[in-house]
Amino acid sequence: MALSEPDAEAINEALKYWRQGDITLDEGLEFLHLGDLSRPHTEASEQTAAAFAETGEAVAVGPTPLMDGALHGLVVLSQTCDVVRDCRDRPYIEVAPLIEASAEQLEAARRLKMPAYAYIPAVAERRLVAHLDRVMTVEKSLVARWRRVPGWEHDSEVRAFGQALARKRVRFAFPDAFTEAIKRLAARLSKQHEKQNEDGAYLRALWQIRVRAAPAWEGEKVDLEWWFIKHYDPEGIEKVDWPAVVESWMSLFDAGECFTVSGVIVCRLEDMTARDYVESDILEFEHLSTARKK
Repeated sequence: MALSEPDAEAINEALKYWRQGDITLDEGLEFLHLGDLSRPHTEASEQTAAAFAETGEAVAVGPTPLMDGALHGLVVLSQTCDVVRDCRDRPYIEVAPLIEASAEQLEAARRLKMPAYAYIPAVAERRLVAHLDRVMTVEKSLVARWRRVPGWEHDSEVRAFGQALARKRVRFAFPDAFTEAIKRLAARLSKQHEKQNEDGAYLRALWQIRVRAAPAWEGEKVDLEWWFIKHYDPEGIEKVDWPAVVESWMSLFDAGECFTVSGVIVCRLEDMTARDYVESDILEFEHLSTARKK
């Protein structure tokens, strides 16, 4: 049924201050998804489990507990321009659940190192993060009833939130051969990142690792150029020597017969050309592999 003019205007008025990254911590929130009740690992409510026992239907729609932790709130994923558009033209908003994370997971989310999670400054002290693997569509008429809590204060914070959303959806899937070649390097960098040693100091000072393949990732012989892009030089190191440290990391890369390495560059972001940045792919150890085409 179409909204009346007064109802639509009331909803639009209520949502005009909402933005991407804003949250609600209201009591009684629910998260809905399709759940396969025939599977023993599915966490279903007593009501939906009883419905399955009675009807034998394998799939049900309803509120179910989050398998990854309790629901503490919801965060708006939709872009601000869509949130504030007239509800008769854009009637829906996408939201994700807020769940509790460990201190390590929170820091990884803040540094854009954990694609499944997004950092929310307003609830960082409570160690809550947006769980981007779980998305629900909500009508704006419901959102209009929620108490809005600003999720961020500064443009840089919402920009980082937008980056987290983008990286979740557009991450590059590297071929299996590269995933295999990088196993030892990935293991060392992941293990050492939080260690209070020289490796850890350098890794925490690092912003991104990017790799460019030529002529293409799917080639029989692939030439690689690497960029280790730093935020800053590590503190507490008597003699900062990025080339030596990166060389020790790269010694763990098993190039085999498929890959050659033509360049390894340590730089700041402003030292890269736009072309180099666009033509390279970010290395994220949570999402490396895709099957090589036959």
